[in-house]
Amino acid sequence: MRASFLRSVAAVVVALTASSLVSPGFAQDKVHFQTDWIPSGEHAMYYGGWSKGIYARHGIDITITRGYGSGDTVTKVAGGAADFGVADIAAVLTARARTNVPLKTIAVLYNQSPHSLFVLKSSGITSFKGLEGKRIGITPGNSHRFYFPEVAKRAGTDPSKIVWTNMDGAAMAAQLIAKNIDAAPFYSIHYYYINKAAQKAGEELVALPFVSVGFKIYAATLISTDKLIKEKPDLVKRFLAATKEAFEWARDNPDEACKLHVARFPEVQLDDCTHSLSATMSFVFNDHSKEFGFGKESPERLKFTWDVVAEAQELKKDWDYKQAIDTSLLPQK
Repeated sequence: MRASFLRSVAAVVVALTASSLVSPGFAQDKVHFQTDWIPSGEHAMYYGGWSKGIYARHGIDITITRGYGSGDTVTKVAGGAADFGVADIAAVLTARARTNVPLKTIAVLYNQSPHSLFVLKSSGITSFKGLEGKRIGITPGNSHRFYFPEVAKRAGTDPSKIVWTNMDGAAMAAQLIAKNIDAAPFYSIHYYYINKAAQKAGEELVALPFVSVGFKIYAATLISTDKLIKEKPDLVKRFLAATKEAFEWARDNPDEACKLHVARFPEVQLDDCTHSLSATMSFVFNDHSKEFGFGKESPERLKFTWDVVAEAQELKKDWDYKQAIDTSLLPQK
């Protein structure tokens, strides 16, 4: 009887031990994570990592939802509707500087900006200088327009000779391909699938990246609130460690990451996903990340980013922009 009892106890211990290996910490922390836009291949590391169980291994029961632009994500995270989010650092700096919104960037994802303008190869435009006298489509509040004067200065282009045409963002690519505008603003990581549409119309796109003239500012970042950072630093550390692992896994296994992503979002084409994911990684893993580490900022680039944002958004340049960023909880390099 005693031997049977001990065997039963041993079996329970083994089962619990095995269970703890699969689901660390038993009671996992529930986390709501909001991205910045529709779930394209740019986000395969998050959704694929969710399916892969990467966040669960870090004791996080995660739910990921799409965002509707950086401004929307900033509002949702600041208001408590999401614990973490993806938002352009410009949105974070602006919100904090203007109204002291209590949130911070906790990791820099895109350590150089994918801002670019797309033109048709048939237009003969090969540089920003070639845009003088041309029409560029734009949406209200689009950061491409805010940043363009600095890009133009570096490229030797006269920004006063550019004609900006307001339009619906969803129609931008079609308007460019139909030659109703001469250029359109997109992140360069979306080149592949937009160019597919152009090729169907017998055209080909050329990307004019802002970074090509040395315009290197921070872009997409991970954000959270001052309250969560202060009250649950361990959770923030685990979330950042899990996200770093998800990025590294997706970088090394893009096909698997995209297959898991497409399983959640069948409307995304597998080849579109893999090409967007690959392009995204070049803005995350590069010489900057080798020098400073994943998610970390350099003082010089952060200062330049702030100067550009402050100029574009008419913010007080002497405001202490460092209060809007805290990357101290990232895994060590």
